[in-house]
Amino acid sequence: MTFEARYEGYKALAEKRLAGFFPGGGLYEVMRYSLLAGGKRIRPVLALAFCEAAGAPAERALDFACAVEMLHTYSLIHDDLPCMDDDDLRRGKPTCHKVYGETAAVLAGDALQAAAFATVLRANGFPDGEAPRQAALALAEAAGERGMCLGQYWDTLGTDAPDSLEVLDRVHDRKTGDLLRASCAMGVIAAMGGGADADPACLAAARDYAGHLGLAFQIRDDVLDVTSTPETLGKPIGSDAQQGKVTYVTLAGVEESERAVARHTRLAQEALDRAAWRGDPAFLRWLADRLAQRNY
Repeated sequence: MTFEARYEGYKALAEKRLAGFFPGGGLYEVMRYSLLAGGKRIRPVLALAFCEAAGAPAERALDFACAVEMLHTYSLIHDDLPCMDDDDLRRGKPTCHKVYGETAAVLAGDALQAAAFATVLRANGFPDGEAPRQAALALAEAAGERGMCLGQYWDTLGTDAPDSLEVLDRVHDRKTGDLLRASCAMGVIAAMGGGADADPACLAAARDYAGHLGLAFQIRDDVLDVTSTPETLGKPIGSDAQQGKVTYVTLAGVEESERAVARHTRLAQEALDRAAWRGDPAFLRWLADRLAQRNY
C-alpha cells in the first residue's frame, strides 16, 4: 500500500465514523454541515497513525480521532465569525454562519466542543477508563486557556503585534500546534491504553513531532495566503493582510518562510527517532513532507 493510499484509508475510516454522529435536523444539522464539510482531516489521521505506530490497530484510536476533529471544527466555525476573521468561505463552501446565521453557528460550535469530550470519555475498549481520562485531559489542555484559545486571543486581541519570529512562533504553537500535539499524543495514549507495550518515549516524541509539524503547517498557511488562489485554497486569500495581521511572510518574506517550513519539517521527522516504535513511523515522515509541500 502506498503512503497516499494509507492516508486515504485513515481519512475514510474517520469520515465513516463522523458521518454517524448527530443525525437529525435543527442544531444537529448545523453541526453536521461543518463537521462533514470535508477537509484534509489531518488531526484524525495523525491520531490513527500514531496509534498504529505505537503498536495497536488504528481503530483503537478512532473515537479519540473523531473527537479531535469535532473540536477542530468548533474552532473553525468560531474563527470564521464576523467577530473573529469574518470569512465567507471554508473548505470551498459558505461558512456556517453564512448559511445558518451567527447564533446557530455559535451554538453549533459550542455543542461540538462538548460532544468532543463526551466522545472521548465514552470511547469503548478501555476497561479501566484511564486512557479516555488521559486523552480528555490532553484535549482540554490543548484547547483551553493555555492552548488554542490563548493562541487565538493573542492572534486577535493581543495589544501588541508580534515583532519577531520567536513571538510569532509562540502564537502559532498555541493556536495551531497544541491541537496537533493532542492529536498525536491521543493516538499513543489509545495504543498504550489498549494494551500495546509501547516505549514510554513515544509520547514525548509524538508531542515534539507535532510541535514542529504545527509550526511548519502554520508558516505554510501564511505563504499560501499570499501565493495561492481562493479556488485552490477553498477560502479567501489575503485576509491576513487586510486585517493588518503580522505573519511569517510579513516578518521574513516568502523565501525565508519556505526555508522555515523545511527546517521544522526536518525537526518533526527527527523527533520520531527519539523513540522505539513497535509499528513503522515511515508514514509519519512522509506525511510531514506532504503537508510541507501542500498547495491548499
